[in-house]
Amino acid sequence: MTATLRGLKVLIVEDEYLIASLIEQMLEAAGCVISGSIPRVAEAIEAARETECDVALLDVNLVGKQVYQVAEQLAERGVPFLFLSGYAQDVLPAGFAERPWLRKPFKRSELYQALSNLIEQRAPVDLKSPLYAPPARPASI
Repeated sequence: MTATLRGLKVLIVEDEYLIASLIEQMLEAAGCVISGSIPRVAEAIEAARETECDVALLDVNLVGKQVYQVAEQLAERGVPFLFLSGYAQDVLPAGFAERPWLRKPFKRSELYQALSNLIEQRAPVDLKSPLYAPPARPASI
């Protein structure tokens, strides 16, 4: 399983330093490349717009602020992401309810499996979600 993760560029959005460090160690052990480790929403929004990454791991709550704007930016770019949280999955808004999610604390094998699933199949797009914007139509000629 870790062979499929080798070389994968991962953006980590996590406010707890020790948890972020543990995640980094787990990912590096699998051969992943850390694109960035971001602890705050404002910085994470910018990173979601600009950082080159294959996937992202998003802690739902960063110092009391929700991470959904970061998720929106990643979704616009087509970057798959995985929510991480100690809360139940029902805290996710409707537009993200079907997105992959991993409950903390998790085991290394659970993280690897979730990432493998994420890169093998992308989460479905909820066309009714206010977070979904259909592609712009080309101007008529």
